[in-house]
Amino acid sequence: MNYNNSNHYTYSCKYHIIFCPKYRKKVLTDGVDEDLKRIILELQEDMYKVIEMEIMPKHVHLLLDCNPYKSPVDIVKHIKHQSALQLKKL
Repeated sequence: MNYNNSNHYTYSCKYHIIFCPKYRKKVLTDGVDEDLKRIILELQEDMYKVIEMEIMPKHVHLLLDCNPYKSPVDIVKHIKHQSALQLKKL
């Protein structure tokens, strides 16, 4: 098992996160899925690191290695908000 180190702690905090578009419509097709993968990988900061990612037409599966000081809610909110803004620009 891989552990991450910081100044005062060592951690291994992994979350399996699943989220879907509004009304669970099949909108993640026709190149949108590839754009979303690229955007999520670009959004990686010290908040999280993507271990695995699978994008289906109706939902997204993410396995993230996260900093324990960030809540999963804040991480998902950040990913969904920033990716929605960037997808609307395309």
